[in-house]
Amino acid sequence: MKSIIITGCNGFIGINLARKLLEKNRVIGIDNFVSSDRSKLSEIINNKNFSFIEADINNLPSISGDIEAIYNLACPASPPRYQIDPIFTLKTNFTGTLNLLELARKKSSIFIQASTSEVYGDPLENPQNETYKGNVNTLGPRACYDEGKRVAETLCYEYRSIYNLNTRIVRIFNTYGKYMDPDDGRVISNFLVNVIRQKPLEIYGDGSQTRSFCYIDDLVDALIKVKKIDFDYPINIGNDTEISLNKLIDLMKDRFGNLDIKFLDSLKDDPRIRRPDISKAKRILNWEPKIELDRGIDLTYNYFKKLL
Repeated sequence: MKSIIITGCNGFIGINLARKLLEKNRVIGIDNFVSSDRSKLSEIINNKNFSFIEADINNLPSISGDIEAIYNLACPASPPRYQIDPIFTLKTNFTGTLNLLELARKKSSIFIQASTSEVYGDPLENPQNETYKGNVNTLGPRACYDEGKRVAETLCYEYRSIYNLNTRIVRIFNTYGKYMDPDDGRVISNFLVNVIRQKPLEIYGDGSQTRSFCYIDDLVDALIKVKKIDFDYPINIGNDTEISLNKLIDLMKDRFGNLDIKFLDSLKDDPRIRRPDISKAKRILNWEPKIELDRGIDLTYNYFKKLL
């Protein structure tokens, strides 16, 4: 049986994807634990179909055996994490992706690149269609991640064009759910952890900025479909229901009662709007999200409540 590689296998998306794929596949996980707690692996480390390599994709070791597909999820994704070492973030997205593409070329593997809605920057179009070229600040605090992901897409494009490598790019929008790090730094995890710890919910700016939240199980279903269906242009993966942070606060109050709110200064380059056009995902992958936000919040709250 051929194996499937997941880089960043111990991250939020990686661990959820690995658990699902292990139901029917052999999985090789690669992680350097730069931005994740290694205890997450405890639930799958003894699975007979799972092998783990502790490594940095910037210095990728030799990997033997037949590889059906490579999912490249290796990169800190939350702003507090990727801004700690912006040069490392850039290297991971360029050098690390280049190393993995060479491995895929050697093994004749499908290569699935986890890109991001951040390639659209602070968009001037809403919703964001895959043909939109974005509005990214190349010199801001988020640029190391945004531009890193953009150049990783370009590498995938060139390897497909020059070497006919089967590369597939998915642009992942805001995702939440089980196995998120409590200190992840993104809005739903921040809100729910503060609800549990009875601390004020903090909003950067006036709360009018919007997001579109996709529950992790829906995203994993899409990623599994991506392995089975070839396409040559990036596809947005996310929930196309847009909600402001103020409305998200109202939803939290409906579920958890009266909450203290603390407004803080806006973050530099924080996008004002975020909503994917998922018509290509519906048409090509026959996929759309199924889990409503209120249900997903309940599931995520229960996960954090048990964890904390």
